[in-house]
Amino acid sequence: MTTHTSHTTNAEEFARARAAMPGGVNSPVRAFGSVGTTPRFFVSASGPRVTDVEGREYVDLVGSWGPAILGHAHPAVVKAVQDAAAHGLGFGASTPGETALAELIEARVTRDGARPVERVRLVSTGTEATMTAIRLARGATGRDLIVKFAGHYHGHSDGLLAEAGSGVATLAMPGSAGVPAPIAAQTLVVPYNDLDALREVFDARGDDIAAIIVEATPANMGIVPPAHGFNAAIADLAHAYGALLILDEVLTGFRVGTAGWYGIDPVPFVPDLITFGKVVGGGLPLAAIGGSAALMELLAPLGPVYQAGTLSGNPLAVAAGRATLDHLDADAYERIDRGAERIADAAASALSEAGVTHVIQRAGNLFSIQFAAEPPTDYETVKAQEAFRYPPFFRAMLDQGVSLPPSVFEAWFVSAAHDDEAVAQIVDALPAAARAAAEATPD
Repeated sequence: MTTHTSHTTNAEEFARARAAMPGGVNSPVRAFGSVGTTPRFFVSASGPRVTDVEGREYVDLVGSWGPAILGHAHPAVVKAVQDAAAHGLGFGASTPGETALAELIEARVTRDGARPVERVRLVSTGTEATMTAIRLARGATGRDLIVKFAGHYHGHSDGLLAEAGSGVATLAMPGSAGVPAPIAAQTLVVPYNDLDALREVFDARGDDIAAIIVEATPANMGIVPPAHGFNAAIADLAHAYGALLILDEVLTGFRVGTAGWYGIDPVPFVPDLITFGKVVGGGLPLAAIGGSAALMELLAPLGPVYQAGTLSGNPLAVAAGRATLDHLDADAYERIDRGAERIADAAASALSEAGVTHVIQRAGNLFSIQFAAEPPTDYETVKAQEAFRYPPFFRAMLDQGVSLPPSVFEAWFVSAAHDDEAVAQIVDALPAAARAAAEATPD
């Protein structure tokens, strides 16, 4: 844990940052506002650990919000980036590496012989991927309306911030200023896991709906798994009305399995477009959209749907993504799954021992704590939990050298580098954190 005295502190760095950037951060949740403490400013990371400016080391369960699935600074990923950098940081032109990564994505996303991804377009962020998927769906169908689910987060583009999860949920925001009402009106928001409500929307507006966009398994309002067969049912409903299904796997893609959630959902289904991010870029800015050749070739330069990006397919990001996917084999997933199960079980035991009402929601190797008596099934039940218990829980873990996501509305990310020693440190920290949660009171 604490190893040496630095020339600066986290508090000093935060004060400096606030004088230079809005809120002192470049992404809101990093400000630690919902957990009531000073944000940590990290300067290095290796394997399952990160180190802050004060020289204190933490076992990390954020993992750069998912991309560090092999562990921080994995030697093969670092070498791939170094090798790519030695040949140039970018060319503004195509590279063989882009094609190789696209082929790798297409080959991995398969189930029972089906391959829903025949073409891939690389972009730089998950927001850009979902924004492009929606434009493509509108271009393909000639319709304007999009259906999303309350509590699902698909990036910060204008039409998708209504009742969003992730940072919007953390900050208790209903949406965002600056979004024109006519744009917001093109998004229809439906309660998650509620097929009857979705059918009512399609009965009323089905001929105007271009697509449903859905997190493959929600992980931006905590983990809230889809009801059995829900994804298959919404795919069937969309297709019955001539609409598309956009499966958002920005967070789950290649995280919960070789083919993402698409590959492990208990009931097979057919998405039309899939968006990827996080893991697919190996920690560097890269995301992707994939789908059938017929749909994807509506994108420019072959089709009328325009999309472009100066840094799309950047050679360093492509190299990091390829190296990460190349090393995500069955053994790596087995280590991640085993570590996640041990930590989740230990958290449940510690909270039960402390008398804290809770459930642990799981989706593959992703999990989160919900301070509720019954498993939340939608955004309203998520928001009804005793969220005030999470800040003291978080601070107690941080004090013991464990860095958790600074929001109750986020998943915990275990990596293949979380060895027995790292897991043991997390497990040992949980009882004190559970007691802190038990002692918490509403403001």
